[in-house]
Amino acid sequence: MPRQPGTVHLVGGGRDEDAVVLLFARFVEDAAAARSGGSGAPGIHALLVLEDDDDETVERFRSALSLAGADVSVHAIEEGAAFDATALDGADGIFVGGGLTPAYHAAFAKIGPLVHERVAAGTPYLGFSAGAAIAAERAVIGGYLIDGVVVCDEDAGEELDDVTVVTGLGLVPFSVDVHAAQWGTVSRLVAAATAGLVGDGVAIDEHTAVEWRSDGEERAASVHGRGAAWHVTRGDAGAGPVTVDRRTAGSV
Repeated sequence: MPRQPGTVHLVGGGRDEDAVVLLFARFVEDAAAARSGGSGAPGIHALLVLEDDDDETVERFRSALSLAGADVSVHAIEEGAAFDATALDGADGIFVGGGLTPAYHAAFAKIGPLVHERVAAGTPYLGFSAGAAIAAERAVIGGYLIDGVVVCDEDAGEELDDVTVVTGLGLVPFSVDVHAAQWGTVSRLVAAATAGLVGDGVAIDEHTAVEWRSDGEERAASVHGRGAAWHVTRGDAGAGPVTVDRRTAGSV
């Protein structure tokens, strides 16, 4: 029997280790269940893009994933570099961390199709902040202006001026924004949908995850953690008004 597509876990960010570990544990459990054979902790490959003076991100994510039950292999590159296929070799689960979202998008230029292939074949994926944003088919990677009008705080712009939407990894069919309540990015996603830059989307609070499961026919999203996911929908096949539905843990 063919394997089902891997679960996609989208985490909106956050620095509280206890809360993050609980969300990571769900992903690690999926990785353990999905692998073929073997015992012990599942091997999670953490793909991280670092600023040149970053001396804490690797240990922060390594610690949280280890506490969640993973055997962690870190693959870290600096901004401006790109991952190669060896970063995925032997991974029971793929973890993509947070940082500058445009740099993360560029870092997957070579292996984006391979990530999609692995997840389609059953490997779970967890995207944290930037890693969640680039998981979408239409990925919002930053910006704070649309047609010269401010749609969110400039500090959430990710070093971009205009709201920028690019082709992402295609792991989920909806667009994703992160740090929703904390950075006020719900308005960016609403504005992007209103402008026709994206279709449906979800803005995810910190310490909160949206899990996407699909068997090819049935698809389901669920919310876990402390915060909410703000579901943005364009009505009437993209021509109607935009609506926002705030969903908390246990919502579908």
